[in-house]
Amino acid sequence: MNGVGLRLRPLGIDTHQEFVIYMRRDCHVCRAEGFEAQTRVEVDLHDRRIIATINVVDSDLLAEGEVSLSTSAWKALNAILGDIVGVAHAPTLDSLSAMRAKIYGHRLDAPALKAIVTDVAAGRYSDLHIAAFLSACAGGRMDLQETIDLTRAMVDVGERIDWGRTPIADKHCIGGLPGNRTTPIVVAIAAAAGLTMPKTSSRAITSPAGTADVMETVTRVDLDLPAMRRVVEREGGCFVWGGALTLSPADDLLIRVERPLDLDSDAQLVASVLSKKIAAGATHAVIDIPVGPTAKVRTNEDAHRLQVLLEQVAAAHGIHLRVVRTNGAQPVGRGVGPALEAHDVLAVLRGAAAAPVDLRMRSLVLAGDLLEFCGHSIPGAGKSEAWRLLDSGAAWDKFQAICEAQGGLREPGVAPLLEAVTAERTGYVSGIDSRRLARVAKLAGAPGAPTAGLSLHVKLGDPVQLGQPLFTLHAEAPGELAYAKRYLATHPILTLGEEAKS
Repeated sequence: MNGVGLRLRPLGIDTHQEFVIYMRRDCHVCRAEGFEAQTRVEVDLHDRRIIATINVVDSDLLAEGEVSLSTSAWKALNAILGDIVGVAHAPTLDSLSAMRAKIYGHRLDAPALKAIVTDVAAGRYSDLHIAAFLSACAGGRMDLQETIDLTRAMVDVGERIDWGRTPIADKHCIGGLPGNRTTPIVVAIAAAAGLTMPKTSSRAITSPAGTADVMETVTRVDLDLPAMRRVVEREGGCFVWGGALTLSPADDLLIRVERPLDLDSDAQLVASVLSKKIAAGATHAVIDIPVGPTAKVRTNEDAHRLQVLLEQVAAAHGIHLRVVRTNGAQPVGRGVGPALEAHDVLAVLRGAAAAPVDLRMRSLVLAGDLLEFCGHSIPGAGKSEAWRLLDSGAAWDKFQAICEAQGGLREPGVAPLLEAVTAERTGYVSGIDSRRLARVAKLAGAPGAPTAGLSLHVKLGDPVQLGQPLFTLHAEAPGELAYAKRYLATHPILTLGEEAKS
């Protein structure tokens, strides 16, 4: 054991994934080692070791000779009450010099990026360091070669699956369009067609829900690699949260910090998306880029720039890539939030009469492209084949089978608090601000509260009458519902015009 031993006492403080150690200011170790708040230290227990950030306690919450850990750090060390831990100065991180160089505008070579990503994946970077790195790389500050090298580094620090066959299909949407939950439907169609599609997904970064958040409301998604492989070998596809795996492990640590920063740069986005595809063994991937005035990608010029970067980085890593630009003028489906989007997905797969038509049609287009791209369907026949698999119930059967293999299928929940927002005058829906809409859903509690969010009742061009419900807020707590309503009072998400929008 390194350092001086201190006895562990649980306090049950949740800091999400950041490792924190709580020490008394008058602790003899603090005084002897010169530790203070925010010092990074190495915590050693038996054969496990983590790097944690010190938070100083000035009360009697801890007795003399006691320390505590955040819940994530406690789990990482597999600690129990009364364990004796060693606390010592954290080792010097040489990669911080490279990170600081990037802040000052210098480009990073492959070894420097590998060192940074290795330290991030090993938990040696604090959230502050990660935020500095992400900020230094944002705003077009990474060139093509840096993006290629970052992607490779993110793959190399984790495991990589070899399925022993080709093609291995994947599909991803770059995000920014609320409710655009096509991935579960595409996976079900592709697997029903006989393709292999081991789908790993991230949780939400800047949106009210990611595919992993949505699928977690209907089945288990935190599978490890052996369990994921068993599901895929049995059913041809899966829905797995990437953070539960060791595939590009640095990615989810970066995403954790990106979320509160509301930051998602092109280089980081490309490295994040493609590193997960490469690590999961994908050979063919279809990428959906929605383009719209309030989507993540707002213009065709921005879409072209992102498409070129995706294609160049994919080519450098031997991945076949097809980019599909889709209409991002308005949200897709009705629900925005994990459970609400899951209800839409299930409605489409079940062939329900009230299923959102736009979600169904977008899923069919993307599934058709994937079937053709992977050689399952001849050019021009993919969409009709996807249509057949969906309408025949084959995709729904496959979806159920995958969920059962992952631990069982359950119905997504419904929020206890619902409040409709109605039209203040007669007119037509002339605009929908997707960014504000996503913000409202997040303020209502999504994705942390799985059933929170909002459900849209109108689309662009729809006529509305005075008092007609435009959308309904869903919340699990009164405070979150009130928070969303306060934001809406000064940030309307719908624009009503006098004439129908052509």
